[in-house]
Amino acid sequence: MPITATKQRKQRDPIVALMLTGGRVTAGFRAALFSAASRAGISVNEFVLTAAAEKLRASGQHFSGLFEAGDLPDMNDNNPTTKVYLEG
Repeated sequence: MPITATKQRKQRDPIVALMLTGGRVTAGFRAALFSAASRAGISVNEFVLTAAAEKLRASGQHFSGLFEAGDLPDMNDNNPTTKVYLEG
């Protein structure tokens, strides 16, 4: 990515840190989460954040992307990427 494109992205929608702590879940949920992320070939953090982004989009929230502007696929039931995350 050219430096000018990076500078433009930072000016429009900067990338920021997200700190989540204190999450406690059942062992079964944790195992299912790690398994689904592994099958999708992404980290657990990426899996959880992508699922949250999909839910926000489905509820009508608007944002440029998750990790970078434009990195989320269009949200529809016919998108195979969306199905991988939802079905695991």
